[in-house]
Amino acid sequence: MASDSASTMTRFALGSLALAVVVLALKAVAAWLTGSIALYADALESVVNVITAVVALIAVRLAARPADAVLPYGYGKVEYFSAVIIGIFIAVAALAIFWETWQGLMQPRLPKAHLGGISVSVLGTIINAVWAVLLLRVGHREGSLSLRADGQHLLTDVASTAAVLIGVLLAIVTGYAPLDAILAGLVGIAILWSGWQLIRESVIGLMDVSVDDKRLGHIREIIAANAEGAIEAHDIRTRQAGRRTFIEFHLVVAGSMSVSEAHAICDRIEARLREAETDAQITIHVEPEEKAKHSGIVVV
Repeated sequence: MASDSASTMTRFALGSLALAVVVLALKAVAAWLTGSIALYADALESVVNVITAVVALIAVRLAARPADAVLPYGYGKVEYFSAVIIGIFIAVAALAIFWETWQGLMQPRLPKAHLGGISVSVLGTIINAVWAVLLLRVGHREGSLSLRADGQHLLTDVASTAAVLIGVLLAIVTGYAPLDAILAGLVGIAILWSGWQLIRESVIGLMDVSVDDKRLGHIREIIAANAEGAIEAHDIRTRQAGRRTFIEFHLVVAGSMSVSEAHAICDRIEARLREAETDAQITIHVEPEEKAKHSGIVVV
């Protein structure tokens, strides 16, 4: 199952790289044909998309590697590092766009009303929109931050390109040349915000953030429903590392209970938890009844 998941994500990461190169070529042609600073900025953002796809591919392949002696908890956190790298490249692209914006404001020029150039840009945008939706679906299903980051960035790209195209057409119709440069600046602001969001989410992940309240509640329900024979479960802690979820808690049993009986309860709980959290690492500390805190999940 894990192998199939890794294979799926690798295919999508490769697809992202191939499509990013195609869309970059289309947008570069559109910028060249129209002479638009805003479309040039849009093409520059697509350079980031190519870099993003390369980083996502490397991260997905590394994250799929099994735990070993060097990294006994696995390689899942590499996806958080990849999202940070993507965010940094986005910030660099935004700075380059701001420079072009400044140049355009100092020496305004109208873009050319080139139907072919506009059409090529529209085609690239449609490709990005379709692929972004697919990436987000697969990323959420497989728990891959890299694919979600790539998809979210593509959606931002789609929105900014649509705004740019409308603005370029308005600049041509109205004859107001500075509008082209202003739109380029807005593209820079949009992708800078996107980069900040990615970095923020990654840093939170690197800080061992817990699962959300809804998932934690579900985990607690599973433990309560399958801990028959125990006294209580307390100090339940969770954390995320890429696709993997780590679950840890203390299970209090009667002091007279045998190791085999306590182990059977643990096995039952683990089996049900893994049905709900398919890529989970579960650690249960079994304790005698004098360690009960009379809090957490009281079974009896």
